[in-house]
Amino acid sequence: MKKGRLQLVNRDISWLAFNDRVLQEANDPRVPLLERLKFLGIVSSNRDEFFRVRVASIKRLIRLGKKGAELLGEEPVHLLERIQRIIIRQQEQFDESWENLLRDLQLQGVFIINERQLNREQGQYVRQYFRDEVLPSLVPILLDNVKRFPYLHDKSIYLMVVMSRKDARDKYALVEIPTATVPRFLVLPKDGKYIILLDDIIRYCLDDLFYNFELDSIHAYTIKLTRDAELDLEQDVTKSLVKKVAEGIKRRTKGQPTRLIYDEELPQTALAYLARRIKLTGEDQPIAGGRYHNFVDFMKFPSLNKPELRLKNPHPLSHPLLPPRCSVLGVVRSKDILLSFPYQSYHHILDLLREASIDPKVSKIQITLYRLSKNSQIANTLINAIRNGKEVTAVVELQARFDEENNIRWANRLNEEGAQIIYGVPGLKMHSKLFLITRREQGKNVLYAHIGTGNFNEDTARLYCDHSLLTADKRITEEVSKVFQFYQDNYKTGQYRHLIVSPFYTRKKIMQLIQREIDNARSGQEAWMFLKMNNLTDPEIISKLYEASSAGVRIRMIIRSVCSLIPGAAGLSENIEVISIVDKYLEHARIFIFSNNGDPSYYLASFDFMQRNIDFRSEVGVPVYDPDVRQQLKDILDIQWNDNLKARMINVQQDNKYRVTRSRVKHRAQDAIYTYLARPVHSIPSKH
Repeated sequence: MKKGRLQLVNRDISWLAFNDRVLQEANDPRVPLLERLKFLGIVSSNRDEFFRVRVASIKRLIRLGKKGAELLGEEPVHLLERIQRIIIRQQEQFDESWENLLRDLQLQGVFIINERQLNREQGQYVRQYFRDEVLPSLVPILLDNVKRFPYLHDKSIYLMVVMSRKDARDKYALVEIPTATVPRFLVLPKDGKYIILLDDIIRYCLDDLFYNFELDSIHAYTIKLTRDAELDLEQDVTKSLVKKVAEGIKRRTKGQPTRLIYDEELPQTALAYLARRIKLTGEDQPIAGGRYHNFVDFMKFPSLNKPELRLKNPHPLSHPLLPPRCSVLGVVRSKDILLSFPYQSYHHILDLLREASIDPKVSKIQITLYRLSKNSQIANTLINAIRNGKEVTAVVELQARFDEENNIRWANRLNEEGAQIIYGVPGLKMHSKLFLITRREQGKNVLYAHIGTGNFNEDTARLYCDHSLLTADKRITEEVSKVFQFYQDNYKTGQYRHLIVSPFYTRKKIMQLIQREIDNARSGQEAWMFLKMNNLTDPEIISKLYEASSAGVRIRMIIRSVCSLIPGAAGLSENIEVISIVDKYLEHARIFIFSNNGDPSYYLASFDFMQRNIDFRSEVGVPVYDPDVRQQLKDILDIQWNDNLKARMINVQQDNKYRVTRSRVKHRAQDAIYTYLARPVHSIPSKH
């Protein structure tokens, strides 16, 4: 809990507590059953990434010896032991959740059955399906026949097959479950209420796969290996960044193992054989799990024509000032617009870019691209703009983890169409959410800007809670233009009076804003902060927040994931309260409000209070000047603070207790925000 003299919760331990909150959703009877299955998939996916990134990083620190311990603040081996204990406990809870879900689904007439539960008619159907659809994709490997153990792919699951005869030692084989080519779930015919997993289809038909062996018994157990996913880039200056990233992606697939998880029914002799053949080290302790792995596939579980088992999310709202067939540029020219996703339609962003792409007066579109969707409408709109004679500049981040290949593909496509492509900034990861439209009006260039908290990705915009500010305010647009000048010429870092720009000004600005509240509190003036972000880990900022609390500044924070700050501790943080909301949508927005003695300062940002965001990335925060937008942000934060259904208290115990408020009315923030945004607005207030 301590790092030097500063009291902190270890970020990895805090992250595991966050994944516990996600697991709580899988156990919440108020959540529809198939959505609870989906949350198991999210837990599984989160945990995989945790081992691929965080655990892999800790293991790298072990190899640095004393230097690794200094960087981490504790012995990496000891931290791994703590993580292992929590993971084992979480795995037990996960397996219990799965069993509970199976029972609850049965009560609703949905049966997930295994190979031992098939009746004769179902068995015939499954065997024919296996021969027609599954068998062509299977390539079993007899492990006793190969000198080099086959390479286990990071995202794949395998069946370790144990073949036994009374007069000989067991033989082992490996079968990759072909989820890339065959669906993970098969809905059995007739009533459509019985589902069998691909894993169990293969188990049922093992005799078809190994028919030429004389065996007394044959059994199969699921295993999964997770690997280090760090993207190591060569320092060869003769290679382009695109080529380095592409080669790094290939090397990633051969990263060192970070976790072996296996079916707890796997015989110990087979487990020992497996650990020996894949050369697990002493720190790579295998983790016993249930019969199935890769629960991320359950996020695409069949709907089964049972809508009552799914969430009924309302249709995204149109912004009241952006009716159909209006000029978005025209509205933004008159007034700042705040869009709040997924409650409001992402089509407004697409409409704005589409309008700009065909407007004869628009000459230029500049945009930052961090994570694009696979079939990106954003990218296609930019291509349309190029074909309409617009100058398009796209700043593409090639090192957006796990989206590198997709970003390279779209960068190449845009480049082929004639866009100017800038591959980020050397030494910095580009994480800002900007676009800038240049339009000729009355003989002058007028700028329209987007500054947001979320990626230009219409797929995640349906699930992630983010905000986009659209503005023609010169104070902001001219500084957004400076950011794009920096991307084009890295020597032009620019001077900023309004925007908060990482890595040059963010730390200093955030510390100044906190210090102003401290000074106000000490002089008896109004002093408070209301901060929302994904993660809070930066030691210097946390120390400053502790100082603010001690000075009497009241601090409310909504933090989705990692929180290294300890709230509510006597003599340290009595004036700090922190909650976390985990619900049907992913809370992703960054909003900062500082009291400023009754004249609050409002900011939207792409960054969290983490050292990587502040010191090692290109990020942008924007002040909010429009009074209506300010009020909307304050109202949304107040609605979230009143949540007494999906909000959990963050504390040093990391026990994720649900927040209890004085209100007797059940208040679910994500539903209440939709209702709030659905209210009518009938006029456009004054221009800038």
